[in-house]
Order: sequence, then structure tokens, then C-alpha cells
Amino acid sequence: MTDSVKQPEAAIGARLSVMMFLEFFVWGGWYVTVGNYMGENGLKESIAWAYSLCPIAAIISPFFTGMVADRFFATERVLGVLQLLGGATLLAAPLAAQSGPTAFLVCLLLHTLFFMPTLGLTNTLAFSHMSNPEKQFPMVRVFGTIGWIVANVVVSKMLHGDSSPVQFHVAGAAAVLLGLYSFSLPHTPAPSAGQKATLRDIAGLDSLALLKKPAFAVFVASSFLICIPLAFYYAFAPVFVKEVGFTDPAFNMSFGQMSEIFFMVVMPLCFARLGVKWMLLVGMAAWVLRYGLFAGAATTGVLPLVIGGIVLHGVCYDFFFVTGQIYVDNVASAKIRGQAQGFLVLVTQGVGMLIGAQVAGKLVAAYTVAEKINWTMVWGIPCIAAAVIMLVFAATFKAGNEQMPAEEPAA
Repeated sequence: MTDSVKQPEAAIGARLSVMMFLEFFVWGGWYVTVGNYMGENGLKESIAWAYSLCPIAAIISPFFTGMVADRFFATERVLGVLQLLGGATLLAAPLAAQSGPTAFLVCLLLHTLFFMPTLGLTNTLAFSHMSNPEKQFPMVRVFGTIGWIVANVVVSKMLHGDSSPVQFHVAGAAAVLLGLYSFSLPHTPAPSAGQKATLRDIAGLDSLALLKKPAFAVFVASSFLICIPLAFYYAFAPVFVKEVGFTDPAFNMSFGQMSEIFFMVVMPLCFARLGVKWMLLVGMAAWVLRYGLFAGAATTGVLPLVIGGIVLHGVCYDFFFVTGQIYVDNVASAKIRGQAQGFLVLVTQGVGMLIGAQVAGKLVAAYTVAEKINWTMVWGIPCIAAAVIMLVFAATFKAGNEQMPAEEPAA
């Protein structure tokens, strides 16, 4: 711990909590609402591409972090510079939209390239100033979820800005504020200063050895495949929520993050009773049920079904993604644990979500007639796809004593 010895841990924790709050406030301020903004500003056909940008940046950002941020500059300074640049691109986004979809998407791409590395940087900075990360980090990280919720409430409920440029003004101003605030955070030297950067380390190629274990290979393949239908929710649920009749759709979507906080709290109890396989299966089943509820709401017009699908987000996200991270942490040795987690993010939230966003866009276009989207089919198809993947995973995944030795023997 660098600066934390000079201050009580409570004070350090408060400063890190503010950092997490602003970090996810920035993301939540535009990510949920951008689809409806594009629909109202003649950019509807490019929504799928807008939701492909974060996965693209997630694929690229580890290389920047591993080759530059982790080796040459203090973490808080890199975080500050990237947030200032990201804030500038968000503030410029409405002006870019006036020039057409290409300029708007380029502007958003620049923002995601600046923003996505900061997700890892904030975690690195937080862990560097904690004496007991297992207990302290969840209490800090939960402020990120609260920041996302508050951003949705401010943009959607208070400012009614789901379809207006105000979302970029709010998120951009928050990014600039975080950028300036970052320079006041505890000094955190570059964690890998003086170490040689290799493509093998940055790309996490050593973690590919884990694929020799059948259960891990099934887990990775299933996680990749199910992220394709999962991407439908992030790209088109806000548009769907608005079209079925909800005002302030982003505010209604924030109920999902509220449930996420609850299920994060009860997750340790569930994990102890269910174990890895059943936790993952419950998470997958929640996605199947969510899409089934959405398809049912589209067919019957029963709007409470939509809220039910949104509230399932806590189970969908925590039981699937968080359990997957815990599983990887248990399976990988200490030497390659970081690489393995990066590999999982690359496969799921990078490549899987990228393909999924593109597939979702093509499916929505195929089931749109005279500006009317057949939402029953748009949600029914990924529901069936997720169910098939879930059943294959249930039949083929056999969790066992897979934990690697603490240190791998030298090659």
C-alpha cells in the first residue's frame, strides 16, 4: 500500500468509493440510453454497431494496459488522462451525430477506447491500497453499481434525456470530473515498471494451457456461445422498453442494477449450497427466462413481464459472470491467474458480445417491417439459443478437482 499508510483505511476506502461511483456513473450515463437517442436522431440502423464498440475496445484495451499503462506511468495519472480524453469525446458526440452515423460511431469508438482500459485501472488502483481486498473490495465496488443506478435516474427520470443529447453532456461532465479527481487519488506506481512487455503475457497465451482440462474448455466454449444471445439485451432492451410503452426507459432498466446489489449480497450463501455448476446453470436459466418474459410481453402486452425480466438482471449477471470469474480464479495457478481472467473477458465480453451485437442488429433488421419490429421473434430466438446452450453445458460440464498447483514448473 503506497499512500494508504499515511491515512486511515476508512479515508482511503471513501476516496476509492468516490472513484468507483464516478467510473460507472460515466458508463451508465450514456450506455443504456444511446439506442433510444439514435432512434430519435435518424441513426436507428447503426444501433448494433454502437453496441459493438465496447466489445471492440475490450479486445484492444489489454494491449494498451499491458504495454503502456502497467509499465511506464503511475496508475492514477493514466486514469486521469484517459477520463479527460473520454469526457471530451462524449461532449463532442451530439455534434458528431449531426454529421451522420459514421462520425457519431467514430466519436463513440474513441470514447470506448479511452474508457475501457479504465475499468482495469480502477481495480488495480483500489487493490493497491487495500490490506484485505477480499473483504474491502466488494464494499468499494458496490459504489460503482450505485453510480450506474444514479446515472440512470438523473438522465432518465430527472432530465427525461433518454432520447436527447443531455445524456452525453451529463456523462461527459462526469468523466471530466473523474479525470480531475483522479490526480488527487493515492499515488500508485506502475505495477509492472521495469518488466519487459511480451505479447505472450499481454494476450494471456499461457492461460490457453487450461483448455487442456475438459471442464474448463466446456466452460469457455459455453460462456463464449451464450454471450452471443446475451448481447441482445444490452443492445436492444432499452429500445424495447420504450416501444412497449414505458416512459423514462433507462430509469426502469436501473431496477436490474438494484437487484444486482441484492444478489451480490446473497451470492456467497447460494454459492455454498449450489456450487459452480449449478450457479452457472441458474445464471443461464435466468437469461432464458428473461427473454421468455420479454417475448411474452411483446405478444400479450402484459407490461409487468418486462419488469420481471429486468429485475432478473441480478441473477443473470451475478450468477453467470461473477461465478465464472470465481471459477477461473480457482482453476488457474497464481502465476497465470491474471492472464486467465483477461482471457475470459476477451472471449466473453469481447468477441462473444461483439458477435452477439452484430447478430442482434441483423435479426432486428430482418424482423422489421414498415418501421415495426416483431419483438416476439427478436426475443424468442435468443431465448431458444440460450436454452440450447444451457442444456449442452448441463450435459457436458463436470466440475471436479481441477485446481492447478500454486506454481507451475518452469517449461
